[in-house]
Amino acid sequence: MVIRFLKYLKGYVRIKVWGFSPERFMNLCGNRNLLLWDIEKEGETYYMCVSLDGFYQLRPIVRKTGTKAVILKRCGLPFLIPKLFARKVFLLGLVLCVAFWIGSAFFVWEISVDGNYQITEDVFLTFLEKNDVTVGSRKAGLDLENLEKLIRREFPEITWTSAKLNGTKLEIAVKENDAPVLPQETETRPGGMDLTAQYAGTVVSMIVRSGVPKVAVGDTVEPGTVLVEGKVPVLNEDATVREYQYVVPDADIYLEHWLTYEDTLPFDTLRRVYTGRTKTRYFLRLGGYELKMPQWKLFLVYDCVIRENKPALFEKLRIPVFWGSNTYREYQNVESVYRLEQAKDILGGRLADFLSRLEEKGVQIIEKNVKMDTADGMWRVTAQLNVREPAVLEEGTP
Repeated sequence: MVIRFLKYLKGYVRIKVWGFSPERFMNLCGNRNLLLWDIEKEGETYYMCVSLDGFYQLRPIVRKTGTKAVILKRCGLPFLIPKLFARKVFLLGLVLCVAFWIGSAFFVWEISVDGNYQITEDVFLTFLEKNDVTVGSRKAGLDLENLEKLIRREFPEITWTSAKLNGTKLEIAVKENDAPVLPQETETRPGGMDLTAQYAGTVVSMIVRSGVPKVAVGDTVEPGTVLVEGKVPVLNEDATVREYQYVVPDADIYLEHWLTYEDTLPFDTLRRVYTGRTKTRYFLRLGGYELKMPQWKLFLVYDCVIRENKPALFEKLRIPVFWGSNTYREYQNVESVYRLEQAKDILGGRLADFLSRLEEKGVQIIEKNVKMDTADGMWRVTAQLNVREPAVLEEGTP
């Protein structure tokens, strides 16, 4: 492999030799230390390779042996360089590409944040931007140790942080304080703390761990009714009250009540009908800079479909270079009327989403009565829901 590479650097030619005595031709080449390789014979004709320097020494040998030699193929760097210089545009593009590749290595083209759960990535990137740490920043201008200190100072919930450069990528790893937040001690007040009902309903389940229950299962309560009192009496031996202890009540209380859901949908609606006419505008974006085609007159009513791609070359370099297109599609707003089946599908889907959100909050749906009718030019759905949910609102006693 090394020998082949050296031959390529010096250059060589593939020649065809025939005539009076090709064998004597090869013997004389050997006597004069001219290297021949990859020799092949076809009848009375020989094919072989010889170095570029050796080829210039073949003329006296050819005359002496009465043979003929012609070049079939030129190989090696000495033949490639003149071709490159002849193609100046290609050579200039190659030089600029290499220069861009080398120059891009001195900048940060991607920023990643790992380990942030309480702090959103948008908040984190905004903080970095305020401190002049953005995509396109010079790597030499980054003080990673100072950046770590700034992050810990700005976000008290972060207990550990690490910033490092991996090629053109700035990798920031943080660890947030995942220890449970201890509740602050509540100042003891003469009235203590009570648990009150948040809405009206019937008590169907009640487990009291601390405090004095003021209602029982089966009782009907109104909003604001005290369910568990935080003033616990301490009795003497004769059953008289000696003193009161004030506690924060701890209880699981569920109320059952009826909940009303109502939603409407107009008979008439505007539906998009696309005409099939489109216009496409291409763009090229580098970081925060965008180069677009000239703007032309668009349609009166349209929407836009954005397609964005990143060249594979810049994907490996992590350079934020994107190209894509904005396709504008003309449409017309056509009046349409919802039929009964369409209205059922739309309103039924909204009701299902509402019930799903209730279940996510821990609300149990025991019974539901759904009715659909029309009123004031609209489809209307009404649902009476019998639900069971926690009904405790913690507040201080006045």
